[in-house]
Amino acid sequence: MADLTLSPEERNALREVTGTIFNIQHYCIHDGPGVRTNVFVKGCPLRCIWCANPESQVAHPQLMYRADKCVGCGACVEVCPNKAVKLLDGKSLTDRALCKGCGDCVSVCKPEARDLMGYTITAGEAFDKVAKEKIFYGDDGGLTVTGGEALAHPEFTLALLKLCKDDGIGTAVETCGEAKWETVKKVLTYCDTVLFDMKETDSAKHKEFTGVGNELILENLQKINNELDCDIWVRVPTIPGYNADEENIRKVGEFVSTKVKRCSRVDLLPFHNMGESKAEQLDRDLGGFHSEVPSKEFMDNLKDIIRGFGLNCP
Repeated sequence: MADLTLSPEERNALREVTGTIFNIQHYCIHDGPGVRTNVFVKGCPLRCIWCANPESQVAHPQLMYRADKCVGCGACVEVCPNKAVKLLDGKSLTDRALCKGCGDCVSVCKPEARDLMGYTITAGEAFDKVAKEKIFYGDDGGLTVTGGEALAHPEFTLALLKLCKDDGIGTAVETCGEAKWETVKKVLTYCDTVLFDMKETDSAKHKEFTGVGNELILENLQKINNELDCDIWVRVPTIPGYNADEENIRKVGEFVSTKVKRCSRVDLLPFHNMGESKAEQLDRDLGGFHSEVPSKEFMDNLKDIIRGFGLNCP
């Protein structure tokens, strides 16, 4: 994909576009080709029961709280403007219905038991952090906008992609695909690589696991293949007891090999349980969800199924 050439006026206007993110990670090597800087957008239309980043799901800033660090000093109670915090048995307790995510309690928490996840940033500020590492990207690396969902703040993501293209920095977007095609096309037109999450082939199960069916998602994946020229990586979170069965993986292989012929690789992403501690810090009930970290042998078997369809599965 050709680089952009923006006028100074266009560049300045793009730099002012704002979005809500919750993290920027440097020197990443698993989220697109080469060395990358990942910008994590906050907000997602899905509610995957196994979500590794539950702090990414809602678009506004959220309080995260670690009870093991709380010393019960009460400073958070005193500063909360919404009376959302109280002390109980020597620990602070937050009423999530009253909490507005203002961050006042975080600023006075000396033991760092409280943290505010999510903040507003301009595309220009995010771009400057990405461009600072340009020397490490080489010919393959660059920016990856992920989340949450990269399309949850489409104007911000688009502005950031354009700024990077204008500077000769490679671009990638990770998406769950649950968005209007007009939005998908508008944003991914400036994307070199799309990392497309494909979680479950059966729509009823997809809705059970994520809160939405998969019809729009699979339709968008096919349209990306047919109408855009970005490289396609299909990514499948493999969750034992849920979608990590041979039937689903076989159907993934069938779908990709017949309807996403420009897909250059399929990544099976083994479940890990790091999202559980984050959910606890958000006072979020996992609703009985439980899975196990799959063994290498388990994953190798599923990868062989994908490879059997002639697909690249590292």
